[in-house]
Amino acid sequence: MIGILGAGNVARALAPALSAAGHDVAIGTRDNLASTAAAAEIVVNALPGAVSVDVLGPLRAELAGKVLVDVANAVEQGPDGFATRLLHANLAQELQRALPDTRVVKALNTVGPASLMAAPGSLATPPSTFLCGDDPVAKKVVAALLADLGWPERSVIDLGGVANAWWPESFVLMVRPLVAALGPVPFALAVAH
Repeated sequence: MIGILGAGNVARALAPALSAAGHDVAIGTRDNLASTAAAAEIVVNALPGAVSVDVLGPLRAELAGKVLVDVANAVEQGPDGFATRLLHANLAQELQRALPDTRVVKALNTVGPASLMAAPGSLATPPSTFLCGDDPVAKKVVAALLADLGWPERSVIDLGGVANAWWPESFVLMVRPLVAALGPVPFALAVAH
């Protein structure tokens, strides 16, 4: 089972897509985060990045041995709703420190809106997503989930260990100027190679 912790836009996009791909999915809300994490084999951190470490840290026992897909960005938002600064130099690495028995993999955090996470083929240019994590088996598990969501293998780029997650996390700071230049259109980072 895949447990999605958080019930916002990311959960609403990923849950039906993962279900359609044949996965059992449960959504963890404030009332059932611990039980959802404990029951799942793979957990998606769809919580706001600003609270992720504080909320997930106490779930250390429930998340032990699990793959945690971290799609969050920990940012301070300005009055216009856009990120003004990162709250952690590397959220995924902070999660890995707080959850040493969990296999954290950063992915999908450079894709917006959340609907693109579940439908990467909806853009004319296929977007890229980046994997950062210290466990190669966990990264393969996440890559397989991405394939189930329609992500071509060529669009999934392994950037190495969790210490490198600050690179894709920094992309969120480009969103404001991109929206100013392009308008409020769906977009994602794409690497041509």
